[in-house]
Amino acid sequence: MMRYLGLDVGDRHIGIAISDPTGTIARPLETLDHTSTQGDFAAIASLVDEHDVGLVVVGRPFSLDGTVGPQARRVDGYTEGLAAHLEVPVVQWDERFSTEAAHEILLKTRKEPGRRRARASGEIDAIAAAVILQSYLDSLADPGSQLR
Repeated sequence: MMRYLGLDVGDRHIGIAISDPTGTIARPLETLDHTSTQGDFAAIASLVDEHDVGLVVVGRPFSLDGTVGPQARRVDGYTEGLAAHLEVPVVQWDERFSTEAAHEILLKTRKEPGRRRARASGEIDAIAAAVILQSYLDSLADPGSQLR
C-alpha cells in the first residue's frame, strides 16, 4: 500500500491531489499559489512527509497532437528540480484534457457553475490534479492503458 501525490503545475497555481492509503482513489487536496520554485518545492516536500507519500505524479501538458511544446518543456524542468529536492520518486503523466474534465466535474457537482470563480481561486487546479492522479492510478490497475 502506498499513497500518491498528484500535481497540476500551472503558471500561477499548483493543484495538488492525494490518493487514499491503498493508492486506489484520488481526491483534490489543496492548491498552492506559486511563490518561488524553492518555496513550492519545500511546500510539496512538507506534504509528502505529512501524508507519507511514496510517489509524486506530475501532469505533463503535451500539445493536443502529442508533441512537446513550451509549456511541457517548462514543466519538465520543474519536475526535474522537484525530483532532485524530494526523497521519493517523481514521474510525469499525460495531462491532456484534465482541466476540461475538472470543469465537467464542477458543473456536475455544483448548483451554481461558477467556472470563472473556480479558476480564479485555483479550485479547478486541485480537481485537475485529482483527474491526473486518478488516470495514473487507473493505469496501475490496467498497465496497458497508457505508456508511463
